[in-house]
Amino acid sequence: MSEVRGYEAEPCYSISAEVGAGYREAVSGLAPGLVLAVDGPVAVDWESVAAGICEALAARAVATKQTDLREHFAPWPDVLALTASAVLEDDPDFAPLSRAGLADFFTGLPDPGAADDTVTVVFGPGAALVPHDRLWYADLPKRYAEAQITGGTGRNLGQPAGTGAGTTRRLFYIDWPVLDRHRDTLVSGVDLWLDTQDAQAPSWLEGAVLRAALADLAGRPFRTRPTFNTTSWGGHWAQEQLGFNQERANTALGYELIAPESGILVGTPDGPRVEVPLQALVASHPEAILGDDVHARFGTSFPIRFDYLDTVGGGNLSVHCHPQSDYMRRVFGWPYTQHETYYMMLGGPGRQVFLGLRQDADLAAFRHEADRAFHDGVPFDIEQYVQTFPADPHQIFLIPGGTPHGSGEGNVVLEISATPYLYSLRLYDWLRKDSEGRQRPVHVGHAFENLDPDRSGEAVARDLVPTPRTLRSGDGWHEDVIGRLPEMFFEVRRIALAPDTVADDDTDHRFHVLNVVEGDGILLETSGGHRHVLAYAETLTVPAAVGAYRVRALGGGPVRYVKALVR
Repeated sequence: MSEVRGYEAEPCYSISAEVGAGYREAVSGLAPGLVLAVDGPVAVDWESVAAGICEALAARAVATKQTDLREHFAPWPDVLALTASAVLEDDPDFAPLSRAGLADFFTGLPDPGAADDTVTVVFGPGAALVPHDRLWYADLPKRYAEAQITGGTGRNLGQPAGTGAGTTRRLFYIDWPVLDRHRDTLVSGVDLWLDTQDAQAPSWLEGAVLRAALADLAGRPFRTRPTFNTTSWGGHWAQEQLGFNQERANTALGYELIAPESGILVGTPDGPRVEVPLQALVASHPEAILGDDVHARFGTSFPIRFDYLDTVGGGNLSVHCHPQSDYMRRVFGWPYTQHETYYMMLGGPGRQVFLGLRQDADLAAFRHEADRAFHDGVPFDIEQYVQTFPADPHQIFLIPGGTPHGSGEGNVVLEISATPYLYSLRLYDWLRKDSEGRQRPVHVGHAFENLDPDRSGEAVARDLVPTPRTLRSGDGWHEDVIGRLPEMFFEVRRIALAPDTVADDDTDHRFHVLNVVEGDGILLETSGGHRHVLAYAETLTVPAAVGAYRVRALGGGPVRYVKALVR
């Protein structure tokens, strides 16, 4: 029987225990006299979660007392002072990554105290910080928080009602780092993990089951749940070819694997499932996932991401660059920068990629025109300053920090890059408006401080548009290095398989990330007995602990897939 299949939008991994559903079964182990702490991120519908727990206990004739920990945050001016930055004090878009602890957001934590005849329920971000007998974690994937903030309904960590709308600036650079560090300390001791995407009837795992599922995932290949966002430049390839966002205007940025936001579905395909953050898995099993050497270099940060840039029937991306390494550390607070590569899944005649400066680019004139575009709405010809290259299918372009770049209309780019993904410093965005009719942010000051003048002229084609070099080969297959630069800590390879060919591989103590870029797909089999089919356009993480594995081409034709790894 053929194992060829189409793109799977919601990959799910079976676990040995059942996934629970709803509050009534979840509270069955609670008895009067306990303090239950229910922690989780800001975006959770805390009113529904608290009500669901208390109503389920009431159905068992158990009285409850509630403490909403959000009422104990420090005054908002104190929170703002705590998270202020002298480096980027007035920046509207960026902030250094916050190093604050969640406990710092409170002036004092309550001690609710146990009562013999009730269950005391303490809920909200930071609930684990108060004395408690049971600990639950109510999770909600980050895409919901971003949607709330951009939709004007969300607030930031510690922000009370009546203080204006929340901002993505605080969400990305303050709230998420603080909450992620706090969450990662709780996984080893949590008693129940709730997925509150349906806050009225959450799915959940007992803590021991969660930890067993994470341990299993750490030793086998897995996919994270992909998502696609809609933006003003977005195209329609992922709608038409992969089935995403059929009801939305377009599919623009597709997150195949992005550690700060991606989740992994566990449960049963037709039953209750729980989406567990990838970062919680990496924090729990860093050596098994990353490998000892990579863990020593990057801690618990999963350092490579895979995503799609879909402009088929859309528009040009902004021309932008990413911070150079010193600037990233000194200004934004990340220990490593956002080097990138563009792998052209789809392109062709008339399509182009913007990359590198022209040899004759007058940077002072470029800065002047970029400022006029931003401040006065005066368009200019970006190609006077930035080179373009044909977007030939399966060509890779290397984009070290400081290099101006962008994908043109009509392309599908598989972006393989370092993980710090929120630092696109826009030089020019075609005077484009957002969905509210406002000009999209451009970051001329940051961008020109990071622009690398050495990425110009003939050196761009020589160094950043590489030719494949065969690394190893076998009967019916070969593996090429297609993307490597001395300053980039990761490299990209491509493996070509003739029909029904098998290639042997080994993680060699560092994780691999695979994506099928041509053909029907592959079957990956590990030495530990795990089997995983990977279809066209899907991305697979192979943890370092997997070790030896074999890859077989599926379907009747040749297959090509790319592999990224830390060098």
